[in-house]
Amino acid sequence: MPQTLRPGEPAPALVRPGVLRSSIEVEPLTCTLGAEISGVSLADAARDDGLFAEIKSLLLRHKVLFLRDQDITRAEHVLFARRFGELEDHPVAGSDPDHPGLVRIYKELDSPAEHYENALHTDGTWRENPSMGAVLRCVESPPVGGDTIWVDMVEAYNRLPEHIRTQIEDLRARHSIEATFGAVLPEEKRHALKALFPDAEHPVVRTHPETGEKILFVNAFTTHFVNYHTPRNVRFGQDYAPGANLLLNYLISQASVPEYQVRFRWRKNSVAVWDNRSTQHYAVQDYWPAVRKMERAGIVGGRPV
Repeated sequence: MPQTLRPGEPAPALVRPGVLRSSIEVEPLTCTLGAEISGVSLADAARDDGLFAEIKSLLLRHKVLFLRDQDITRAEHVLFARRFGELEDHPVAGSDPDHPGLVRIYKELDSPAEHYENALHTDGTWRENPSMGAVLRCVESPPVGGDTIWVDMVEAYNRLPEHIRTQIEDLRARHSIEATFGAVLPEEKRHALKALFPDAEHPVVRTHPETGEKILFVNAFTTHFVNYHTPRNVRFGQDYAPGANLLLNYLISQASVPEYQVRFRWRKNSVAVWDNRSTQHYAVQDYWPAVRKMERAGIVGGRPV
């Protein structure tokens, strides 16, 4: 059973800090989220059980890890990510043909569509089993700009007003690929995408399966609550519409609070490893007409509870 933590209590490490290898240096970047680690190669961690366990321990504690100067091959990238679990394809972006599960996120100059980036989100919540996490490597970075922001959704939940936490404890919500990635597709293809990935339903507050932490689990893929219209919440029609939408928008907006965020500036061969269950992220689109090329291995997750 997962350990239940008090609000604000840090996640436990899988490996005691005293046994971490002396070569690994850890620099926390905020009080709750993000750490830059050095003195380690992910190519080595892909083949070394003990080293991988240390990195996973740090990931559970800091939720997102950053590494510089990781001059690794695509095969080593995939091999390391697979230590966490099986890799997943993306139905829109696709995968590298020689390395299944490795998605190329290349922002080129020849398409206006490439100038659009995204919103704050948790990867794949439109799936029944959203991503567990991801390993993202920078292949080519702009000279300036193109940072990525991550958000600590454990801290976002912990700092909600108590009456809001009570109100949302049993709520569930829909998450849609049709309303996001599918929105730019012709109607027939959009409907086919939804048929392949019907809207998923998840708890608004999920529990981390390894740390027991409570997580605010709504994001840009979330469209509506499915069990809000009850006597407990609705006295008049105004309570439901727009009342439910106002509450959902308030919850989604928590990811925009700077105190819950960490921002990372990319360089070639920088890598981010994040826990997708407890974070959101946002790729800042401020570098056009420069080019930004990233490669991501997403890891299959479990059903949120």
